[in-house]
Amino acid sequence: MAVFKGSGVALVTPFKENLEVDYDQLRKLCDWHVEHGTDAIIVCGTTGEASTLTEEEHSKCIEVVAEQIHGRIPVIAGTGSNATYTAVKLSKEAEQSGVDGLLIVTPYYNKATQQGLIRHYTEIAESVNIPIIMYNVPSRTGCNIQPATAAQLAKEVDNIVAIKEASGNISQIADLAAMADGCIDIYSGNDDQVLPLLALGGIGVISVTANIIPEDTHNLVHSFLNGDIETSRKLQLKAMELCHALFCEVNPIPVKKAVELMGLCNGYVRMPMTEMEAKNVERLKKAMVEYGIKLA
Repeated sequence: MAVFKGSGVALVTPFKENLEVDYDQLRKLCDWHVEHGTDAIIVCGTTGEASTLTEEEHSKCIEVVAEQIHGRIPVIAGTGSNATYTAVKLSKEAEQSGVDGLLIVTPYYNKATQQGLIRHYTEIAESVNIPIIMYNVPSRTGCNIQPATAAQLAKEVDNIVAIKEASGNISQIADLAAMADGCIDIYSGNDDQVLPLLALGGIGVISVTANIIPEDTHNLVHSFLNGDIETSRKLQLKAMELCHALFCEVNPIPVKKAVELMGLCNGYVRMPMTEMEAKNVERLKKAMVEYGIKLA
């Protein structure tokens, strides 16, 4: 059974002005997403600035989200690390918090061979009893899960059930879908490629844009899954300029500014992320207004 189908939001982590995590605001964001059609919440991923959270903050964010959601929709915790031992530790802690699944990014900086990836993911999977979604984002990690590797892991390890594909390589994703032969769920990791990935058999997206357009992101996926390809196509194309604006600077700088512009939470980011450039803020505002998003 899939961890979720539809739109999983790659949730931002709100900070106070002093850059402490704003757990009260995090709870409010959880409720807002449940109210606005989000199908799952992914906490402590790339968009959640997990790389600049302390281990204590990381674990507490996961606990807070799991507690606040309280089973209303699935919660998936980002617990990946470039150190297998650390990923195992974070994954065990997240499981104890009651999350429904884990999102495990490939090792970054030190990277890994394909055999190393098999051993890395297998060891993490064997340390827990909940489903694992592998996360392939080579532009950030310098490490690519080859289709044959992903298919092998899905076939040989019971709780490795899905992959978030953010390589941007549609041909690679098609190869994976062919090799896996239905044994792995595929989620889009690129908001501008949701519909093409669904056409290859994908079942959803782990989305940055869902932070600000949750209903439409949900509808884009479910329209396709329900056979209404035309509605799905229109929603994908409508979102393109918004997607471009949300990635005109490195994620999550623009989306943090976007949620601030909507009045959902503060847009503070931790270094080495910096405030969005003024010209790009104007581009983002324009794209949001033209999309029909109400600014605070």
